[in-house]
Amino acid sequence: MSNDTLLRRIQRLEDRTEIIDVVIKYATSIDAGDWDAFASVFTESVHIDFSEAGLPPADFAREAFAGFARQGLEAWDARQHISPNHVVEFDEQDSDRAVCHSYMYAQHYKQGAPAGELYLMRGSYDHHLVRTLEGWKITSLTQHISWIEGSPEAAGQ
Repeated sequence: MSNDTLLRRIQRLEDRTEIIDVVIKYATSIDAGDWDAFASVFTESVHIDFSEAGLPPADFAREAFAGFARQGLEAWDARQHISPNHVVEFDEQDSDRAVCHSYMYAQHYKQGAPAGELYLMRGSYDHHLVRTLEGWKITSLTQHISWIEGSPEAAGQ
């Protein structure tokens, strides 16, 4: 194996690890309520498609999307977003682009909510990422819903 081949393989492994770290940071920063960390995983402009959950696809400024997420999620007493089963696919034409497919298990809890204390979402995400000077960032995010239990209105009551 040539040195160039070895260096490319090592770079691909490092990129894969960094990409998965970004995807996990997306989930864990929500749970921690660390909205600066949450915003940091996105490019300046990000395309969000949560149409399966009722939010039409739209382009957001990074800070605007972080504010939107904060407003919707801080009403819950507790949140837990689990992001397993990462499959990273690199763009064969552009080594600075990749897609990370991951499962989604999102739990939301609001004590004493009349509509029910738990709201659970299961499904997956397609995270489209690009390498930037600051590292890998999510440029587009599509959420796929497999099934839901509970009421999303629980936090608002």
